[in-house]
Amino acid sequence: MKLQSAVATASLLALASAQSKLQCPGTFNPISAADFVKALNPGWNLGNTLDAVPEEGRWNNPPVAPSTFDDIKASGFKSIRLPVTWTTKIGPPPTYTVNSTWLERVSTVLDQITSRGFYAIVNVHHDSLEWFDFTAPGADVKAIEEKFYRLWYQIGEKLGCKSNLVAFEPINEPKGTTMEHADVMNRMNAVFLKAINDAGGFNAQRVVTLVGLGEDSIKTSQWFKPPTGYSNPWALQYHYYSPYDFIFTAWGKTIWGSDDDKKSLETDLKLIRQNFTDIPLVIGEWAASPVATESAARWKYMDHFIRMAAKYNTATMLWDNGADFLDRASHAWRDPVAERVIIKAAQGAVNSLPDSTEDAKATSQTSSAHVFHKVGEAVNTQTLPFKLNGNTVKGIQASPDSNLTSADYSVSGSNIVFTTAFLNRYINTTATPGIKANLTISFSQGASSQIQLVQWDIPTLGGASTSKAEKGKDIRIPITWKGIAKPAAVKAISSDGKYLADDWTQYLGPLQQGYATYNNHWNWDAGNLILTKGAVDTVANAKKSTTFTFEFWPRVPGNSVKYTLTA
Repeated sequence: MKLQSAVATASLLALASAQSKLQCPGTFNPISAADFVKALNPGWNLGNTLDAVPEEGRWNNPPVAPSTFDDIKASGFKSIRLPVTWTTKIGPPPTYTVNSTWLERVSTVLDQITSRGFYAIVNVHHDSLEWFDFTAPGADVKAIEEKFYRLWYQIGEKLGCKSNLVAFEPINEPKGTTMEHADVMNRMNAVFLKAINDAGGFNAQRVVTLVGLGEDSIKTSQWFKPPTGYSNPWALQYHYYSPYDFIFTAWGKTIWGSDDDKKSLETDLKLIRQNFTDIPLVIGEWAASPVATESAARWKYMDHFIRMAAKYNTATMLWDNGADFLDRASHAWRDPVAERVIIKAAQGAVNSLPDSTEDAKATSQTSSAHVFHKVGEAVNTQTLPFKLNGNTVKGIQASPDSNLTSADYSVSGSNIVFTTAFLNRYINTTATPGIKANLTISFSQGASSQIQLVQWDIPTLGGASTSKAEKGKDIRIPITWKGIAKPAAVKAISSDGKYLADDWTQYLGPLQQGYATYNNHWNWDAGNLILTKGAVDTVANAKKSTTFTFEFWPRVPGNSVKYTLTA
């Protein structure tokens, strides 16, 4: 399918005519967009790195180390999306000259990626939040268009001789909410194509992944229109972080996996596929972070997501900000089960998964990703239900050289049953709270899974349980953890009995009614619970004292502490 464009303003034509096209040595082996997208799957994002503002190494990651790509390849991923922010590297008008050292750095990292056989997508990333925001009041769309053209001309010139392993994505998640905004973005896709084609090299044959507003599936389906008149093979990229409440731990949503949950996810991917039946599709970003989501629910989500993407012929690329999945310094995955579930599902293998609460009306939450034992209680046999999905349990290891025997566990139907004698090796009525062991379960096929043995008690606060709300400040509350060292959810009820925020949550289940949202209202670190300034300001503005109930894992009645902010 050829692309065509009506974008040819006098200023862009003048810019193009003042340049001579890049000439590349060697040959380019054209690839179709369909074959390119197929080769991407599954992919991984080098997040919070070259896209960091104002420069690489300023966020939570050091500068890129080539060994990171070795780790990703060893895991089984097939491609890398390389987000790049250019804002601070672009000079003033009219030339908008891009810093040559930065262009060279991007080129070098891209070579590190492709030299390992990865397919790659390079983009313009957080610029969409800054100078590229054509929805801002008084935005000069013509000036944005010219700057966008000049930026992509220079990127195209620098990277134009890269092989067919490299594709371009015009802009990450461009802002916009209306059809008028979409019309501008459709035009910007054409500006991007004109720029790289004008730059020369192999760019006229290069695969591109065009985008709609927000790289959102709904707005893309509604309003995206491809430019025409260019020969580039093209795919369509969108991003998927849904359902919002589960992915971002909002409003107490810590469970996932019901039939309705699965149907909703499939419907989302199905609808955009039905709108673009013959267009290669790639989900350039998706994730369910192990930082805040519950393990069993997360693994069920990931497995279903990958399988539904495959069902609707869509490639996926995991978003990793460097704090969620791969620990780049230690070369280890923070959630190795997630890594295995993604890769095995993408390969078409059947995964077995720990079960967990799926009923939105539940008042507590169970999970077979853990054996929880409370301090002071007798140790009893523990039965953990699993979704074996037709597989059998091959074995369980407590460490690489310690295999469990029939005296330690048994399999009854789809349940794994641990004996009291085995559990007593790690947990008892008086053992110090904490994670006592990690068990690895292997199955007849698919990803191996993990069970943590956790001795727990109710955490204790290290100081006062109340303070005054001072606007503009986070409140850090010292805590002694006694089990898994992070909250599960936080409920916020004002002194008049009303919910601090989002009173519509009254229509949700008991585990979500009146609950606040991770990062917006609460957070934590190694030694503290944190009420963010967003929560503090809301209390101060409401002029009503509010009690925050911090709930922990296991999420059962009583495993919580209260903290009150006075107005």
